[in-house]
Amino acid sequence: MKIGFFDSGIGGLSVLHHAMKILPEEEFIFFADEDNVPYGTKPREEVLALVESAFEFLVAQEVGAIVVACNTATSVAVRLMRAKYSLPIVGMEPAIKLALDLFPARKVLVTATEITITGEKIQALIDRVHAREFAELKALSELVEFAERMEFNSPAVEKYLRAEFAAYDFSEFSSVVLGCTHFNYFKDTMRKILPPHVKLLDGNAGTLNYLIKLAGLQTSPVKKIPRVEYFYSGRRVTSEKELAQLEKYLRRLDEMYEVS
Repeated sequence: MKIGFFDSGIGGLSVLHHAMKILPEEEFIFFADEDNVPYGTKPREEVLALVESAFEFLVAQEVGAIVVACNTATSVAVRLMRAKYSLPIVGMEPAIKLALDLFPARKVLVTATEITITGEKIQALIDRVHAREFAELKALSELVEFAERMEFNSPAVEKYLRAEFAAYDFSEFSSVVLGCTHFNYFKDTMRKILPPHVKLLDGNAGTLNYLIKLAGLQTSPVKKIPRVEYFYSGRRVTSEKELAQLEKYLRRLDEMYEVS
């Protein structure tokens, strides 16, 4: 099956990276809206229009399913896209339920972009998984911009995260949920700052497990590089420089893959 992965930028590459490992027999299209990144600080109406445009492009490529590998786009538009299109559509959801399943009745810090943190969807999720007394929300929108310029573990990144985390007594927390796919590039810096007992959790595995169920796919132990086409805001990525940059992102994700 040809599967489309869509994100505002290169954050969704972390979801594709996991899919490439467990679904090597499938064919992938990765659409990063690099002309309009970041989404997390834009008005909801603008984000919805951008998502609609990306979906029109991916559907024209005859994909059999679409993964909205962007928490912001999911919170704003995935319900409307499911009403408009009949193919399987899978969105991202912060791994709050996973955090509470692993660590019952323990506090969890849910990090995401501003538009996700302030959206109705995350509030509905908190109520659905009975996390109202355990979940605290924190916007880390600047990490998106750090990731887009490939600044992953610099002194500036560490300074930013230390400042943003300074208000929290992490002895009270079990985990930090990475509610934006861009945040997966910063696991090592977070691991350096946070106490060892605080786990880093993301929604990538859960998202792909749902895709597998919804689209009737099968995981495979075969070790091979699947076919992937990359597009930036609808333009196919063909230059050696841009492809080399994508490879750098994938290598970074390889390094972060087992960090928790």
